[in-house]
Amino acid sequence: MPRPSSHELILDAYESLLIDEGYSSVTLNEVARRARVSKGGLLYNFGSKDALLTGMLERLHRRAEEDREAARGFPGGVVRYYLQTSASDALTNSPLHRTLVAAQRLVLDDKRVNDAIRSITRDWRELLSEETGDPLAASLITLLGDGLYVQAALGVPNRELLASLDEVVARLSGQEGRAKGRAAHGARA
Repeated sequence: MPRPSSHELILDAYESLLIDEGYSSVTLNEVARRARVSKGGLLYNFGSKDALLTGMLERLHRRAEEDREAARGFPGGVVRYYLQTSASDALTNSPLHRTLVAAQRLVLDDKRVNDAIRSITRDWRELLSEETGDPLAASLITLLGDGLYVQAALGVPNRELLASLDEVVARLSGQEGRAKGRAAHGARA
């Protein structure tokens, strides 16, 4: 596997610093030290702390889009993918999870971060609505996914709900209701 570029190493260091110590400890010198690049190398890639934030937000959008693309091709469907990864990403410390956690450390300090997270949530809700054909169900699924994510991030994943994921997905995607309706219609015929 090729070594990550300096650009990616710097973003990794920036995210780690935000996650571990918060924004107040972010300095260009500390990011360069953690990335194991010279300060000149850091400034070549990112000319300021603001450029680091912009780079991290671009990475967040890219990773979120890659995640939605994976959902579109997931054999179990978009709803199952969303709920399953909501819990597992936090547990496995996936790259998307790390970028999201780093961004969340800044959500109260920078409107761009708030806008990015709002945009990603809206994009997921639209994809889930396409899958279910029901905007309300899509909103409920995003709330359930957020809850699974937070519980997993706190180290208390909802194992009972995850064990019943097939039933949850069927109910939320409307498959259970459609199947019952078809069965009832077939019984009357």
